[in-house]
Amino acid sequence: MVDFVHEALLYRDAEQYLAGTVPFVRDGLAVGEPVLVAVPQANLDLLRGALGGHADRVEFLDMIRAGRNPGRIIPGVLAAFADNARGGRVRIIGEPIWAGRTDLEYPACVQHEALINTAFEDRPAWILCPYDTSALTPDVLVDAEATHPVVVEDSRRRPSDGYREPYLTAEDFNRPLPAPPADAVAYPFDLDSLIAARRAVASFAFRAGLSEDQVEDLVISVNELATNSVVHAGGSGTLLLWRVGPTVVCEVRDHGRLADPMVGRRNPGLSTHGGFGVMLVNLLCDLVRVHTHEDGTSIRVYLAAA
Repeated sequence: MVDFVHEALLYRDAEQYLAGTVPFVRDGLAVGEPVLVAVPQANLDLLRGALGGHADRVEFLDMIRAGRNPGRIIPGVLAAFADNARGGRVRIIGEPIWAGRTDLEYPACVQHEALINTAFEDRPAWILCPYDTSALTPDVLVDAEATHPVVVEDSRRRPSDGYREPYLTAEDFNRPLPAPPADAVAYPFDLDSLIAARRAVASFAFRAGLSEDQVEDLVISVNELATNSVVHAGGSGTLLLWRVGPTVVCEVRDHGRLADPMVGRRNPGLSTHGGFGVMLVNLLCDLVRVHTHEDGTSIRVYLAAA
């Protein structure tokens, strides 16, 4: 029987945070389970200090950096850590939602939390997700109940009354993207114009101030998405480019329908079904938003100048 647990830890101050996380870490270490703590830097420092000498046996990641793109967290943080454990149970503290998350990022965060339940349903893992009740709005806490089968509050565990099926929750947050600005540049593309589309992205990104490595990452990402449009969505699509301050935004639209919300969040291997390419995009970009509707799919990627 697979031992998978996914809990939301509701805390209102540092004392409650440590009361819920320190025993979780120590109990895992006591039975030989690998432990990962991926939380915002301030909470990371708080927990590291409270663990004392035990901290040397824990892997720490600043979630604001490692999980800036919520779509990156499952493949690039959680699954990557579990894969290194080679089949044994792992314990993970992951805090993907904090008060500084933007309205643009938030739907992808809730999708991420819901899809953990699918990504790990057949893997031995105990994942604890802290939520700061003093800083987050009531609707965020309602969503936490919807995406976690178990809630921990005041050192008590209870089944979540609001828990919902993961794919239904992910679909609830498959929300339309904000309209591009009037000055967005559009490039229709097909198989014969993929090279021209890549050149357009590179030129636009260089002019916007992205570094050489960032330009390469963005070109790779757009090429993966546009190639998927050509191969899997009728042979053509539209690329849009614009800037928001220091951030370059690229959107690929086509008439295909991305029906599986796990695409890009689990590693399918080097297959011909497009999943590896979308996962690569999640790993390379600062934010990836997807909206699938009756007439097609729009995938929008963000990369900010360093």
